[in-house]
Order: sequence, then C-alpha cells, then structure tokens
Amino acid sequence: MLSQKTIEIVKSTAPVLEVKGTEITSTFYKNMFANHPELLNIFNHANQEKGRQQTALANSVYAAAQNIDKLETILPVVKQIGHKHRSLGVKPEHYPIVGEHLLQAIQQVLGEAATEEIIDAWGEAYGVIAGVFIDVEEEMYKEAENKNAGFRDFKPFIVTKKVVESDVITSFYLQPKEGANVPTYKPGQYISVRVNIPGEEFTHIRQYSLSSAPMENLYRISVKREADHAPQGKVSNYLHDRMEVGSEMDVSAPAGDFYLEDHTTPVAFISGGVGITPMMSMLEMVAQTKPERPTAFIHASKHEGVHAFKGEVDALMGGLLNGEACYIYENPSDGAHHRGYVNKEILSKYIDRETECYVCGPAPFMKAVITTLKELGVEEEKIHFEFFGPAMDLSKADRVTI
Repeated sequence: MLSQKTIEIVKSTAPVLEVKGTEITSTFYKNMFANHPELLNIFNHANQEKGRQQTALANSVYAAAQNIDKLETILPVVKQIGHKHRSLGVKPEHYPIVGEHLLQAIQQVLGEAATEEIIDAWGEAYGVIAGVFIDVEEEMYKEAENKNAGFRDFKPFIVTKKVVESDVITSFYLQPKEGANVPTYKPGQYISVRVNIPGEEFTHIRQYSLSSAPMENLYRISVKREADHAPQGKVSNYLHDRMEVGSEMDVSAPAGDFYLEDHTTPVAFISGGVGITPMMSMLEMVAQTKPERPTAFIHASKHEGVHAFKGEVDALMGGLLNGEACYIYENPSDGAHHRGYVNKEILSKYIDRETECYVCGPAPFMKAVITTLKELGVEEEKIHFEFFGPAMDLSKADRVTI
C-alpha cells in the first residue's frame, strides 16, 4: 500500500505530466534503447519514429498518476495495454528497466524541480503500478497457455496460402510449423507476427487482426502494403514481397479486447480501408452462428481497386436473413453505393439507438464516425472501436484519406 504522503505527492505532480509528458517519455525511450538495445526486438520501431508510442505512454502514466489512490478505475485501460504487452512478449523482468529509465527521464526533463522526495514518491508509485500490470499480464499468459492448443509465447508458423485481396491488401494463411491445431479466439482479436528482415539488426513485430472466423488449424491475417518510404512499411512490404508459401514467421497467441459480443440486437460493422480486416472475422461469425441477426456492413475505400473482400462480404450478406451492405468510395468508377465519405445521412439509414456498432479504420475516420454515431443517439457503451497501434486521442485526429 502507498502512504498517504506518496499519494499526495504523485497526484500533485501529475499535472506536470500533462505538459511535459511526451518530452519525458521521448527522453525515456531514447535513454532506455541506448542502454538496452535488445528491447528493440520487442518495441514497434515505426511507432517510435512517428511518436505515437511516446504519446501513448505519457497518457497512460498521467492517467495512472491521477488515479494512484484508486487504480481499479483504470483497470480497463490496464487490460487493454496488457493484451498488447502479452502479445508482444513483455515480461516481468522488463518492468524494472522501464522504471529505472522513466525516473531518470523525469529527473532529466524537470531538473531541480524533481526533488529527491518527488523521485522517491514516483519510484514507489511506479512499483505499485508495475505490479498491477505484471499480475494482469500473467493471468493473460496463463489463459493463452491453458487453452486447447494454447501456447504462452511466440511459436513458428508456416505460410500455407497467400491470396491477393486488392491492389494493396494480401492475405496470409498461417499454420503451426509442427502441424498442430491453433487456439480459438474471439472475432476481432489480433495476433503478433515477428520477422527477421535481412540486413536488420533487430527483429520486427507487428500486430495484425485475424480476418476470418476461427478455423481449426489456420490463422488468416490480411496485410496492407504501406508506402515504401514510411517507417511502418518495412514489415508490410517484406511480407508482401518476400513471404511466400512455405515461408516461416513467429506468431503469438491471439489477444485483444475488441471483439464481437454474443448478442442478438442489431449490429453494424463500420470500417475504413484496412480496418475491414477484424470486421471480416465478425461478419463471418454472425453468418455462421446468428444469420437472423440484423446486420449492416458499411465500408469506405478510396476506390474499387483497394476495396478488399467485396465478393466475400456480398456472399456472406446473402446468407443472412436481414443483412445490408453499403460501400462508399472517395473516387468511384463503379460499384459504389455512395461517393465521398461516411456521413450522418448514410449512417442514419442503417443504424438506430439499439444498434451495436463496431468501428475500425484510420483515426480521423473513427473520429468522424464515432462523433456521428453519438449525434444519432447511439450510447457510448454500444460503440466499440479498435486502434491499429498505440491508442490515440481521437479529438486530435485530422481527416486523412483511407
């Protein structure tokens, strides 16, 4: 238990993190990777270069500081981060390294303002916060390991099939190297893949949504090729260009807290670009288990060429008793129901206050959709969404094309 004095110090200094948080976490990552470059085998280098990881960590530390006397209130956030940590292979022995360099960064950025009393209080608080994360993540490791065909860490998988789904998205069917079955998962969850790229000193890990309903001995991921010059394109281009049938990659057990709830109320899957991937898993599950469930599938793309799974969605929707699909293209030539972007007029045709809404796509797309859903009277607990990568503040997301 933390002393009342420690709680008061941490809560009183929390506002500093709101102002200096990203500077502190940027300093933290720089110093930690300089002293422990082996941790670059775990962290997503692209998110580091774009600054998203630093911002996400700053927001998490700030939230923990604000609620240091009632950490149970941030347990949902801890579990969300815990899913990602378990999927990446974060272990208890990593937390002391993080704590040491986080305290050093606070001292370095705040200078004389970071008194010994403040640093001691933050060190004590970090120990408690780290303990919460370690306990939550250990339960997740155990759960993954104890499932039928389950496993705790990464294991080698083989590409058994590679299918081009659009101009930019290709699916990879993955089977355990030893030929065993795979643990099941909830539609919408993701796996991590770990690859060794020739010429790269460190391994690269990326998390990809599972894009089909559970299969007995296969996983399917569907990967968008990112621009060659972008840091996040390094792995996607490697998968597209170098991974063929018979190629091997390491895969984690499925994880994630964005998944289809087993309800009978109307449901809408709303996606932009590659955000369609977890929706395919969800839609396929509805078709298999609840074809009577009223279902809307709303997808936005730049144009037909980058729209993946159109034929598959049409076939699945045709098997539902009450299903409608809507496609919106920014620059359509044919096949679109609407030109432009998802808007209130379109959403109001398919969604009412009772609809469970699942949203995935670029952050600006999600910001626009979620804002509109709330304007239509959809309650917050009925709006489920998934970020690709570290969580972002949707209020700061500007519109980009998809």
